Order: sequence, then C-alpha cells, then structure tokens
Amino acid sequence: MVRRSRIVGCGSYLPRNVVTNHDLAQRVDTSDDWITQRTGIRSRHLAAPDEKTSDLALAAARNALEHAGIPASDVDLIVLATTTPDHTFPATATRVQAELGITQGFAFDLQAVCSGFVFALSVADNFIRLGQAKTALVIGAETFSRILDWEDRTTCVLFGDGAGAVVLQAAEDEGTTADRGILSTHLHSDGRHYELLWVDGGPSATQSTGHVRMVGQDVFRHAVTRLSEVVIEALEANGLSAAEIDWLVPHQANKRIIEGTARKLKMPVEKVVMTVDHHGNTSAASIPLALAEAVHDGRIKQGDLVLMEAMGGGFTWGSALVRM
Repeated sequence: MVRRSRIVGCGSYLPRNVVTNHDLAQRVDTSDDWITQRTGIRSRHLAAPDEKTSDLALAAARNALEHAGIPASDVDLIVLATTTPDHTFPATATRVQAELGITQGFAFDLQAVCSGFVFALSVADNFIRLGQAKTALVIGAETFSRILDWEDRTTCVLFGDGAGAVVLQAAEDEGTTADRGILSTHLHSDGRHYELLWVDGGPSATQSTGHVRMVGQDVFRHAVTRLSEVVIEALEANGLSAAEIDWLVPHQANKRIIEGTARKLKMPVEKVVMTVDHHGNTSAASIPLALAEAVHDGRIKQGDLVLMEAMGGGFTWGSALVRM
C-alpha cells in the first residue's frame, strides 16, 4: 500500500470589486480590444483597501473546508503560496491558522510567484507521504494589485487579486495511476532569467515594495516551451499519454500561452479549464481558483485525471498530476 494525498475539498474567493477592460481604459492608454486580443482577459477583481492577502486566503480556506466537510481542527499543516504577504514577517499562513482557530500543527508561506500553488501542493504532499501531516490546507492567495505600476499598461492590465485553496487528506492506496490523489509533482527553476519577470523592490534591496516588471515576449516564449516540457515530464513519469488526461488546469496567465501549450500537447481546448477572462492573472491563486470553479460547476468529477501546470518569475515552473 502507498500513502497518497487526496484532494477532498476545493474553495475560492474573489474580491467584490470588479474592474473591466473598459474601466482600465479610463486610467491608462489601452482598450478592451487591445487587452482581449492579446491576453483573453476581460475583467479582474481587486481587493478593497482594507482587504489583505490573509483575508482572501481565509475566505478560500473556509470555503474549501466546508466543501470537504472537515472541521478546521483536523488541519495540521497550512502551506500558503503568495508573493504578496500581509507583512514581511510573520508568515501570512500563521494569520490564517489563528483565524481558523487552529493551535496544533504548523503553518508557513512559500514564494514561487505564479508557480507557487504547484510548489506548495508538492511540499504538502511530501509532508503527508512522509507521515508528518494527515490533513493539509494548501492555499494560493494574492493581492497583486498592491505591487502593480498603474501607469505601465503592459503589466497592470494582466493581473488581479484572489485566493483558492484545497484540502489534502492522507489515504492508503494500491500505488497505481488509478489511485485517487496526487500521483506526482515536478518542480524546476532557472535563476538566469531573474530579471525577465521580477519586482524592482524589496526589504533588502530598496526597503520598499517595488513594482512588477516584465519582458513580455521572452516570458511568453519560455512559458510555452517550459510548460509543454513539464507536462510531458509528468505524463512520462506515470506512463500516461495526453489523451488520457481528462482536464488540463493551467496557470491562468494569458489565453495565448494556454492555447499554445494545449496545441503543443495536441489537447482539445474543450479539455482545458480557462478562467483567465474573468479574473486575470492572480499568480499563485490562479490554478486553485480555476480548479475550484471546475469542481463546483461539475466539470471535474471524482476519478478524473487532472494535470496542473504553471510558470512564474525566477523562472520557476512545475506540474502536478492528480486523480480527483
């Protein structure tokens, strides 16, 4: 028998404030057509001035726990993927832990930008496989609007705020690809591309938060190549073909990147969960937001084989193959 991490609950939260492309066109030199044609994004959600990343994460976590039918008191691990923590320290995950009334186990943040959720899922899965945790909350949460340069139309139109979460629970299974749970995860980074997608500030460098900076064409080119590679890596590690995947749940960065990756894999667009149009790029939150939406609307069902993939600043990239 093999110890697996099963996804037993999914949750999400999007702030109430919706900003459309038309709204942004009143603020910067852009248009709905320009944004939609290049990115597929039509609107995004922005956190209210008094909403912090922990507030978004907490709402998504509660939603996931309710969906799982599991009390917060059962959780003994929280891994929160974020690039926009409430404070430099302590970890935002500990704020969520306290608000949920959890006093046992451990909680910490993980930073891998847009790949954060896949990295966090892998970390939590390893803790469960090793028997160091039984029930984990894995959260991706961002208030990315706080680090945007609202005069830079090449970046400010892309991002939004939000949070998504899953509940993982330990289970014993046969150790085959028919098992429910996380079958494998695959993580990579290459720091040579540090300044192709980065924030030009930080406590050590500038004693300020800074703003997102991006060399868009280079990021696009690397994304399609790396994401295709890491998806193939996951399939080969499990002896599966792309045709056996029920759903691809990619990082929701850009419609053209998602479609480019699907074409390389020869996957029909009907098997791709795409939510970027209504919440934009929410960094570490985008995969769990898309996953929760597809689970709750009935597209993704128990037993489906789901492949998640993401790439973010660093560069970081990764994939996770999961039997729901």
